[in-house]
Amino acid sequence: MKIGILGSGQLGRMIALAGYPLGFSFRFYDEKPGTPCAGLGEMHTGAWSDSARLAEFAGGCSAVTYEFENVPCG
Repeated sequence: MKIGILGSGQLGRMIALAGYPLGFSFRFYDEKPGTPCAGLGEMHTGAWSDSARLAEFAGGCSAVTYEFENVPCG
């Protein structure tokens, strides 16, 4: 199962490190390269507003989640 994670910071890294022993693979999306998840899986970079790039990222994933602590309400 391939899991897509929006964001590639410390929480994404912890999710991936916990998931690999369970047989999951991961794909990450962030606006900038060189994040804590670099080297842990497929890395996609692009603007959060780039719907085509986000759709490309999500393609082939069994599930997509996010790893942000603070998500704006509006």
